Amino acid sequence: MCKFCWSSLVLVIFIVMAMAYKFIISGETVIASDGRQVLVLTEPERDIVLTEMRTFLQSVQQITLGVSNQDMAAISHAAKAVGAAAQNSVPGTLVKKLPLEFKKLGFDTHQKFDQLALDAEEFGDPVQSLQQLTELMSNCVACHEIYRIDPQQAVSSN
Repeated sequence: MCKFCWSSLVLVIFIVMAMAYKFIISGETVIASDGRQVLVLTEPERDIVLTEMRTFLQSVQQITLGVSNQDMAAISHAAKAVGAAAQNSVPGTLVKKLPLEFKKLGFDTHQKFDQLALDAEEFGDPVQSLQQLTELMSNCVACHEIYRIDPQQAVSSN
């Protein structure tokens, strides 16, 4: 009886680990012809990710405008708009499809926007804000170098 219990426990642990790998670490990707990973998303999920990226870009534009005008309130406001609080609208079904490295880049990017907002308020130094924005943009460049999102039917035919 004890042998059966141990075997069952090992099997359950294996299944949990496999599911954790699939849903937390690997996500759902395929390799594209250009070597990048294609995120396998439905059209509504793709729209969510692309909308978030456009919102990042709008905030970057507002932050650079704030830096050029030395308007620390505008910098902070634009950065807060895409900080960690903005992540709450992402559905869990989408999160599970995203590979761990993509999630890490996304969480780090939101955190860096929050830090930029906080430092803009606390220190009032537009040069520091620009330096932080430059570092933050490295995440955007890295993400676009590694990933792409193709329409679902194009992915299915690969």
